[in-house]
Amino acid sequence: MDQNALLLAAVPMAGLIAGFINTLAGSGSLITLPILILLGLPANVANGTNRVGVLLQNVVAVATFRRRGALETAGTWKLVVPSVVGALIGAALAVDLDEALLRRVIGALMLVMLAVMLFKPERWIAAHAHRREPRLLVEVPLFFAIGVYGGFIQAGVGIFLLAGLVLGAGFNLVGANAIKNVIVMAFTAAALVVFIVNDQVQWTFGLLLAVGQAAGAWLAAHLAVKRGAEFVRYVVIAIVVLSAVALFAGIGL
Repeated sequence: MDQNALLLAAVPMAGLIAGFINTLAGSGSLITLPILILLGLPANVANGTNRVGVLLQNVVAVATFRRRGALETAGTWKLVVPSVVGALIGAALAVDLDEALLRRVIGALMLVMLAVMLFKPERWIAAHAHRREPRLLVEVPLFFAIGVYGGFIQAGVGIFLLAGLVLGAGFNLVGANAIKNVIVMAFTAAALVVFIVNDQVQWTFGLLLAVGQAAGAWLAAHLAVKRGAEFVRYVVIAIVVLSAVALFAGIGL
């Protein structure tokens, strides 16, 4: 098998791992984004290409929640609209950044997400969850800011959305998980348009990644793995550390 064939085989495998991780623990883009960069894509093209798989995965998730009657979308426009506007701005910022600077910014944000993952925010969020009345003045700027981050890099945005939905908007965890997918689907579609217009999507890798992520999500959902989630967390942490070091050092670039 030649080098090109190996690269093509590596992309859907990375997508499968990311889809599996996203279903069990989240932050799958912390796997796919650095792999795309280390496979030779410029950082901005990798950033755009990564959205193809994320979009397909969330389309499947939203369809599944809706089919099972677990998706309540009434009033969510006030969360979706500011997040989409923020994502357009975040994607535009990412498009315009210098390649070397973007690579280091991505590495730094990955280290931030590493700290977030070590903190295990899911437990803290669950402990502080309680219903409250909608607060437009809180929700609009909060989800705009989350959208800017999601449009810029995507990796780990689910953690911030979950926190915003539970602690800021007052959803319970079950409802927050469903709405999270709607918001990510909406702002990922918007950000992807920005990257497409700026010719920063490598479609072969993007579609292979999307197929892998869909397969990984399907596999994890059907296996219903429980004890593996903590193991997956530590695998992701290890990969994030190595990838961030490689991005800063320029290994393979």
